[in-house]
Amino acid sequence: MKRTITLALAIFMALISVSAQSYRRGTRNIVPASPYYHDRAGHYFGYDHIIRPYFGLRIGPAFTNVRSEDGFLDGSGIRTGVNVGIAAGFPVSPFTPLYFETGLTYTEKGGTGKASSGKFSYRLNYLELPFVFKYKAHLAPGFSLQPYAGGYAAVGVGGKIKDFHNRTAYSSFSSSSSDSFRRGDAGLRFGCGLEFHHLYFDVAYDLGLSNITRDGFDSAHNNSVMLNFGLNF
Repeated sequence: MKRTITLALAIFMALISVSAQSYRRGTRNIVPASPYYHDRAGHYFGYDHIIRPYFGLRIGPAFTNVRSEDGFLDGSGIRTGVNVGIAAGFPVSPFTPLYFETGLTYTEKGGTGKASSGKFSYRLNYLELPFVFKYKAHLAPGFSLQPYAGGYAAVGVGGKIKDFHNRTAYSSFSSSSSDSFRRGDAGLRFGCGLEFHHLYFDVAYDLGLSNITRDGFDSAHNNSVMLNFGLNF
C-alpha cells in the first residue's frame, strides 16, 4: 500500500507541473472582461470554463469510524487511511453549471476500540462508486465553489481485524466468522469543493446507511470525513 501511495503522489505532482505549464501558455490569449471573458477567436467563457465534461484525479486522507448498536464498536476511535481515485463530471444541462459526477475510489475505512479483553482494531478497505450532483458557482475568473450531494455504493476488497490481547488477526470480510463485516456498503455523500483553474480541493462526508455487520442483533454503519486534493481536466 505504501508503494501505491508513493506512486499516486508522484503522478499527482507531475500532473501539477504539466498543468501549471499548460495554464501559463493558455492564458496568453485570454482577454478578461466582466462578468465574462473571451479568447481572440471570439469564444465566450464564464468565470471558469464553458460547460463541458471534465475528468479528475483525487488523493487525500480519510478519517473514519463506525456508529453501532454494539457498545464495542459504537464511537470507536478514529482510523486514518488513504482515499485515492478518479472522477468524471457530465453536464446535466448546456445552460446551467450543474453536473452529475461519478468515478471510482479506493478508500480505507475502519476504526479502533477497547473490549474487556483489550485493544482491537479493524481496517475496512473499499472500492467505491460515488454518484453526486454538483453545482459550480463561479466566484471569480478561474475560481469556483462547488457544493454537492448524492450517494455512494461500495464493495469491500480487503482489510484485517486485529485482536491485540490474543495476538490474532483475520480478514475483515471473512464469511466464516460472525465477528467479521459484510462486503457491501452504501450511503449518502455530502461535500463542497473549490477549484482554481485545474487545481481542486474538497471536503466530503459519507453517512453509511447499510448494516455492515453479520451480527443478527446489532447493526453498524460507516462514518467518514475525507479531504481530497486533485486536478481537473
